[in-house]
Amino acid sequence: MARADRQAAVAEIVESFNDATGAVLTEYRGLTVKQLQELRRSLGENANYAVVKNTLAKIAANEVGISGFDDLLTGPTAIAFIKGDVVEAAKGLRDFAKANPTLVIKGGVLDGNILDASEIAKLADLESREVLLGKLAGAMLASLSQAVYLLNAPLAQAARLAGALEVKAQEDPSILAGGAGTPVAAEEAPAAADEQPAEAPADEAPAADEAAATSDEGDTTES
Repeated sequence: MARADRQAAVAEIVESFNDATGAVLTEYRGLTVKQLQELRRSLGENANYAVVKNTLAKIAANEVGISGFDDLLTGPTAIAFIKGDVVEAAKGLRDFAKANPTLVIKGGVLDGNILDASEIAKLADLESREVLLGKLAGAMLASLSQAVYLLNAPLAQAARLAGALEVKAQEDPSILAGGAGTPVAAEEAPAAADEQPAEAPADEAPAADEAAATSDEGDTTES
């Protein structure tokens, strides 16, 4: 390979690493061209599956600051540069490898951390971003419904109380008047009571005068 072509190839791999959220290294020995095309289609927009030369991939990895890749870059290598959901892409590679055992997942890199084959398998067993977002949305909707219920509960209770009061007022209109007739009667009672003692001294006054007159007559007779 000419020097210019080599540099261009390394630059392309570097760009792929920089644009990807993660990468999975595979050995595609034994896969036909048709099977490779099927694999690319199954990954869709989640990943760009590219066959690379190990020496050029090592240079590109070093340029982007990825260390520890050398042991994985052996044999016929193809790298899935993941641009979308890492978990979804890992699931796609795992499922394809189950159907086509000649595809071997060797490891990968995620957020600068080197992953071995078992860690990629664990990553594939996780729930995808879409599923997690669906569960989060469901939980948020449930919380919102509960909050709306709690907010509406006092209003519903107030409405029931108001309805009960309206029915009661139809049976006894004085409820809405505040029982105004009762305090008036209570105020008139003391007034009548105050008038009664005021008349008693006037009636008793003549009796006292007669007693005094009788006493005077008795004293006159004796004298």
